[in-house]
Amino acid sequence: MTQMAVSVEAEVLAALSTVLDPELDEPVTELGFVRSVAIDDDGVEVHLRLPTSFCAPNFAYLMVADAYDALAAVPGAGRVRVLLDDHHDSDKINAGTAAGLGYVGTFGVEAQDSLDELRRTFQRKAHLAAMERCCRSVLASGAWTVEELPLLELFDLPEGRLKSALMRRREAIGLPNHSQARVMVDHDGTPVARSDVALRLRLATTTRVSIEGNAHFCRGLLATRYAGVDPAGSAPVVTNTRSHP
Repeated sequence: MTQMAVSVEAEVLAALSTVLDPELDEPVTELGFVRSVAIDDDGVEVHLRLPTSFCAPNFAYLMVADAYDALAAVPGAGRVRVLLDDHHDSDKINAGTAAGLGYVGTFGVEAQDSLDELRRTFQRKAHLAAMERCCRSVLASGAWTVEELPLLELFDLPEGRLKSALMRRREAIGLPNHSQARVMVDHDGTPVARSDVALRLRLATTTRVSIEGNAHFCRGLLATRYAGVDPAGSAPVVTNTRSHP
């Protein structure tokens, strides 16, 4: 395999790692939702699979469409195909994505409206969970108290995975990421009042635990569903037969 071929393969997998399950706020690659990746002289074909055949069609469509968009942005990817396997709406979703119909065009009267608001709802939940993780971390360090959290700024957070995750979630919902920006804010950027901090932190913890619990549950369902046919677990089957850069 040539160096260029390896690079294309790496870029394809990196692109897929940016695609998140909208409810679980984790990459589809880490959740095991990417079943296979095939790269050839014509392009890239990816197969996705979900924990059950009756996962919500709107969530399923979002992941397929996001995967298509991510792969289409890879230089030199060629023709992109993203197919959803083993779902009760696989045929409809695959055809709609291939034709570029969008969610409403794919599901017709079954779709109430576009998925923009649904996406925003889950982005806000992801932000709330990321904010809670950072706040709990500084509280655990003993450097801050609950009463002081309204004064916590991004500058005060230690560099690392938790802060990086919070910065990404803030960017996704349009919040500022400058060093003096307050950490505990509403989704519109309004700082949380001192009197509301304890309640807001409990709400954020509930949201974070729910997201993490759902992710654990879905991993279990996926492992059970494909235990007999996919012993490799979460790692997708990757083939690269491309003969030219």
